Amino acid sequence: MTSVISQELATPESSPKFNSRSKFTVAELGDRAKTAAPQVAAVATSVKNAALLLGAERLLEHSDEILAANAADIATSRQAGISETLIDRLKLNPARLEAMASGLRAVAGLADPVGEVVAGNTRPNGLRVEQVRSPLGVVAIIYESRPNVTSDAAALCVKSGNVAFLRGSSMALESNIAIADVLREAFSEAGLPADALILVEDTSREAAVKFMQLTDVIDCLIPRGGHGLIASVLENATVPYIIDGDGNCHIYVDSSADFEMARQIVVNAKTQRPSVCNAAESLVVHRDIAGAFLPLVVADLAGVMLVGDSEACRISPSIQPAEPGDFSREFLDLKMSVCVVEDVDVAIAHINSHNSGHSEAIVTSDYGTAERFVKEVDAAVVFVNASTRFSDGEELGYGAEIGISTQKLHARGPMGLAQLTTARYIVRGDGQVRG
Repeated sequence: MTSVISQELATPESSPKFNSRSKFTVAELGDRAKTAAPQVAAVATSVKNAALLLGAERLLEHSDEILAANAADIATSRQAGISETLIDRLKLNPARLEAMASGLRAVAGLADPVGEVVAGNTRPNGLRVEQVRSPLGVVAIIYESRPNVTSDAAALCVKSGNVAFLRGSSMALESNIAIADVLREAFSEAGLPADALILVEDTSREAAVKFMQLTDVIDCLIPRGGHGLIASVLENATVPYIIDGDGNCHIYVDSSADFEMARQIVVNAKTQRPSVCNAAESLVVHRDIAGAFLPLVVADLAGVMLVGDSEACRISPSIQPAEPGDFSREFLDLKMSVCVVEDVDVAIAHINSHNSGHSEAIVTSDYGTAERFVKEVDAAVVFVNASTRFSDGEELGYGAEIGISTQKLHARGPMGLAQLTTARYIVRGDGQVRG
């Protein structure tokens, strides 16, 4: 495959391709994104769908090149002493590439939100008012580790009529370049502007700060990463942003819970993929069942380091005393905090005190308790009798997600197509003037 991003741009009219390895600055790439935005916004749904389907096809056709690039990133990361948990986030394999392609196909199959009439009315003077979904323009994503974000973000941005302006981490640079090369080439072939997807390859901190401050270019910035990245956005960003926060997710096992169900949910939420934001980090258990339930689930969680309060440690000696901050910590590893509580009131208070606003779950057979939990727990996604691992745009039926917002404005929870649009007003008249 000839690299799209590594080719030299001869003249703007001769090729839609660009060479980010030829040291385009962040500002210059921003100008390209801004120029492409109105073109992408005007593209027909059929063209966007064709571009995404072709992108999925090409990702699999060029799997050898993408996996080779990913192997280089993994080797570099291991040499740098990066933990295996983070390397798991970085790693691609044929199954994960197929999942990326499936994400592109799934988004192609979703309804196009652009042009959807959200609300409308006709005024007494005859003015016809409609609130219509429109693209944001340039959606910037700054992210760490996971190269699948490159294709997920491109799919959702393109389908919602936005330019995907991406800046990944140095850890996944070669992987991101390979994926972006394939997608840009496919998009261009299908009739989209190639600059519907632009990848910033300068992974320096200085470039990241400049990226966050392109106020004349970026309409919305979405950071996907850990505490350091979020802190940097809060400190440096001058563009509008939506925080895709960390995930200190809890599972509360109520006194009426079915033990077998609870055990399966806890094990799945903690161990199915511990390095992701919707993995459970804290187990909260009602005192009335803690003596019977905790030994069972501790055995199920063999291989998971458990730290807990004094009551949890008393019931199960294999649980180590928690350190200050453990109940509020996102471990992203095979580690979990355990807390024993008096009742659902204390459980809700504990969760609201320590959670990150991401996803919380209750296991119970009591309808009233479940409804109290749903209404009173402050989180973007609340589960009843299900694993927090379902806190994912694709799992909830929205296709690949661009992130999970832990904010309350303007999006909360998994951010799919609708959350990448804004609703503006279109007013049609036949000569009305205001008196």
